[in-house]
Amino acid sequence: MTGRRPLSLLLALLSALISAALVAACGAAPTDDATTGRATAPATDSAPAAGFPVTIDNCGVTTTYESPPRRAVSINQHATEVMLALGLEQSMIGTAYLDDKILPEYQAAYDGVKVLAKENPSYEALLAEEPDFVYGGFASAFDAKEGRARDALGKAGIKTYLNIEECPSGPVTMPMMDQEIRNVAKIFGVPDRAEKLIARLRAPLSEVQEKLAGVTPVKLFVYDSGDKTAFTAGGKGIGNEIIKAAGAENVFADVDKAWGDVSFEQVAERAPEWIVIYDYGDQPVADKKKFLLSNPALADVPAIKEERFAVLPLSSAVLGVRVPSAVDSLARQIHADKFK
Repeated sequence: MTGRRPLSLLLALLSALISAALVAACGAAPTDDATTGRATAPATDSAPAAGFPVTIDNCGVTTTYESPPRRAVSINQHATEVMLALGLEQSMIGTAYLDDKILPEYQAAYDGVKVLAKENPSYEALLAEEPDFVYGGFASAFDAKEGRARDALGKAGIKTYLNIEECPSGPVTMPMMDQEIRNVAKIFGVPDRAEKLIARLRAPLSEVQEKLAGVTPVKLFVYDSGDKTAFTAGGKGIGNEIIKAAGAENVFADVDKAWGDVSFEQVAERAPEWIVIYDYGDQPVADKKKFLLSNPALADVPAIKEERFAVLPLSSAVLGVRVPSAVDSLARQIHADKFK
């Protein structure tokens, strides 16, 4: 019996050390692995996390974070992909509502996060996961009628953040993509990752600018959806900025919001040379194109007569990490001769 006591004491001591380490890890900011740059387990909570507390003013809601969120939920594709691009999957306990396939480079990380709902999760489903933070891409993520208002979640102890395209004070511009990424990185205590990500995302934009130097912008109409009226991109969303950067002019840039309904007669009057179709949901691009080609109100529109159509996934036309690739894709479709 006496010969076993040292081993028992050793095991007890080891168990105590492990428990202490786990307790100390809670609340610390994620750290980066030197070889992969991805998030690793927090190191210590013996002192406040570096850079905290952090206060963020977001869409009329001011929130102070004493430490990085550890049980985050993302709702909507562009919110999810911003988090994954920043390597925050270890801080995520759930995600919801994709419009498109996740980008291949983030698929492995995404597969490790629980999908809470095909679309917006209910208030009850959110609470069941005990999140400490919810990041919404669209305002509908915080729909008051469904109980998910930001103040209601706040009363339940859940901090919230909404993509800044949903509450702009003016037109949404390319620098706002940078700001969105920086805001999220600041909340999670990883500002250096934001700068590396922004530099990588912006690289293709310089190439597109060079290719399109001196090009005459083409008149372009965005068709999202609609049969009685056309739901299109106005002048206040990132979609308008994508169009300009790709060497085109949005014929409805004077619509004073990100999205709006216009009549097909208005489309005909503005005579777009190109039509870009936003691809998402259950209606295939081929069906949208067929509808536009057969619409008598559009018969004399140059884009219809010449069948000049471009396509972008909706997930690329909102404020997130896909914006630069959307510019590149659209530019290559409408100015193909410049990229040969």
